[in-house]
Amino acid sequence: MSDNNRENKNGIVELIKLFLKLGTTAFGGPAAHIAMMEEEVVHRRKWITREHFLDLVGATNLIPGPNSTEMAIHIGYIRAGVLGLIASGLSFILPAVLITGTLAWVYVSFGSIPQAAPFLFGIKPAVISVILVAVVRLGRTAAKNMQLAVIGSAAAAASLMGANEILSLLSGGIIGIIIYGIKKSDGKRISGWIIPLLGQISLIFKSSEAKAAMAVSTAGIAGISLSKLGLFFLKVGSVLYGSGYVLIAFLEGGLVKDYGWLTQQQLLDAVAVGQFTPGPVLSTATFVGYVVSGVPGALVSTAAIFLPSFIFVLLLNPIIPRLRASKMMSAFLDAVNVSAIGLMAAVVIHLAGAALTDWRAILIGLAAATAGLRFKINAAWLVAGGAVAGWFLQIIFG
Repeated sequence: MSDNNRENKNGIVELIKLFLKLGTTAFGGPAAHIAMMEEEVVHRRKWITREHFLDLVGATNLIPGPNSTEMAIHIGYIRAGVLGLIASGLSFILPAVLITGTLAWVYVSFGSIPQAAPFLFGIKPAVISVILVAVVRLGRTAAKNMQLAVIGSAAAAASLMGANEILSLLSGGIIGIIIYGIKKSDGKRISGWIIPLLGQISLIFKSSEAKAAMAVSTAGIAGISLSKLGLFFLKVGSVLYGSGYVLIAFLEGGLVKDYGWLTQQQLLDAVAVGQFTPGPVLSTATFVGYVVSGVPGALVSTAAIFLPSFIFVLLLNPIIPRLRASKMMSAFLDAVNVSAIGLMAAVVIHLAGAALTDWRAILIGLAAATAGLRFKINAAWLVAGGAVAGWFLQIIFG
């Protein structure tokens, strides 16, 4: 074996060991995952410089998909090429998928038994508080100016009125580009293309509403198919900007409202399991796939939602410097990110109506939100605390 082949093999083994460890121990969401990666690859192993690492962090915000998973894929690609890309990405994802799949089996087999009900009662309001905390924190960063705050608010309002999530994100990005164009040209010579563009956005939304209505009317007839499930998660993985929590907006809009494959309660339970498990939040797709269609559904959903991230990193890694230097792309992404926060806010409102059903649930939700915002308690601990509080209040007050 040549020295280059031996070094490449050793590099891949190192990547597998590192990202299996991180995938098993990285709780707390993408920001925490990325901080752990920086400690490992910059400070301890010195594989890349801090400046290069920060460039990769910025790049993950330029493409759809889960940021921490894409960071793992980027590092693997830099360290050991295409094989490293595959090894690091799969190693980071695998622990969460296995744990989530096991919990999905337990949930389907035993989740409806009376002994589990008190814990699930407390988990639901805690999950809503976790999302609310993420909305507040991310919103402070995303709403950099009044225009972006208005775009985010408009996306939230559109979602509450039933607009398609993907089109809300894309339309927000287009509006961001329009605002960038207005500022750059001082308002001159742009009215000729703004009005037609806004007209096209309006037509797209009307078309999406018709398609959504058709999907609702035919969902019961078509039934659940693996191809439809896989296409749904492939679409989500291809357009998921912002935080992994935005996945919840797509699940509610697609699988709960359009297809009727999940109930609001099952969605909240799926999100709760995603909070309990380490690794990427998008492993929630594994849970959902199992609930909807067993082991085949779990495998198809998992592969579909993560596949776009591998492809995006492979294609875009060489052109990251040019993308980061584009002011127009930055304007687009700023608007997309704040629109994603708006979608998350709308989800909080939707789910609160289903979960905050009495004073005990409201109390748990308020306590979890306070702990998350004021004391910055880890999301997994908030969900665990909600489960214990739900059990305690159910036992004491019935």
